[in-house]
Amino acid sequence: MRKIIHIDMDCYFAAVEMRDFPELRDKPIAVGGRSDRRGVISTCNYQAREFGVRSAMSSHQALLLCPDLVLVPGRMSVYKDVSQQIREIFSRYTSIIEPLSLDEAYLDVTDTEQCQGSATLMAQAIRDEIFNETGLTASAGIAPVKFLAKIASDLNKPNGQFVITPNQIDEFVKTLPLKSIPGVGKVTAKKLLDHGLSTCADVQQFPKAKLVAAFGKFGHVIHERAFGRDERAISPNRVRKSVGVETTLAKDIYTLAQCQQVMPQLIQELSARMQRSAKERKIHKQVVKIKFNDFKQTTMEHRSDELSVNLFSSLLSEAIQRANGRGIRLLGVSVGLADETVMQQDSQAVSQLDLPL
Repeated sequence: MRKIIHIDMDCYFAAVEMRDFPELRDKPIAVGGRSDRRGVISTCNYQAREFGVRSAMSSHQALLLCPDLVLVPGRMSVYKDVSQQIREIFSRYTSIIEPLSLDEAYLDVTDTEQCQGSATLMAQAIRDEIFNETGLTASAGIAPVKFLAKIASDLNKPNGQFVITPNQIDEFVKTLPLKSIPGVGKVTAKKLLDHGLSTCADVQQFPKAKLVAAFGKFGHVIHERAFGRDERAISPNRVRKSVGVETTLAKDIYTLAQCQQVMPQLIQELSARMQRSAKERKIHKQVVKIKFNDFKQTTMEHRSDELSVNLFSSLLSEAIQRANGRGIRLLGVSVGLADETVMQQDSQAVSQLDLPL
């Protein structure tokens, strides 16, 4: 039985800003773009959340909900530096660390002897050291499996922790809403509800074959999670699955021709990002994303083993047909990266995109 800790920093970007600029501490703040430039909220502090402000919300909408909201431009280099400080603290307790982002990570402390081998005491010690050395608070979840540790870290936020012991798993998952399982988004949750499934207890009584028939491979995952099972180990060398770029437009655009004027710069940025972070990886698909002015979005994708400007253009043409008169506020392009098995079978590097600019 593993001992897994999930550490999640509390409103990380906003917390760094409040630490560095004390005059912001008693105000509702959000890190994000300016409202007159179609900005989007990256994160916000808890004062802002009381007004309904949330991550991924437009800055304009956030200001409507909270007129006194202070918008702070992000300082990514600072957030990365502090994140490295936090990861150094993790490394004092284990070398088995799986970062999920700058502000959260899984730690496997199964074989760690510190704190009498208690994962609960280690989580507390890690949180104390983070606060003492960075001035920031973190929350933690402790459990024998990954997905429950992640869920647990959210249960006593902010600046708290929650433990699920092995003998508590069965009771805990019975009442667990399926929408709380990582990977179950709004669409999947609604589809599950259409089958009469809202909690793990419901899935426990539902035929597995029907679940897999309705949800494919993810149906198997849902079935396993409903019984509190998750065999995934912590992966220190987590493999990147995709690379993408997107831009929120200053004003809505409506035509294919207007979109085509934006695409070359996006594709050029994508190519540069691949050269920096995925140079030795093959791709297996290309994706175009459009977000409309009603904040609904659509994606079009197609399998491809090499980058193609023409394919991006074709996907864009298909995606824009779904606009139905709506304005377009965001465009994005991305590629899916082949997994390690494919990499081992074919070590040919991804060729640099030849841009007709």
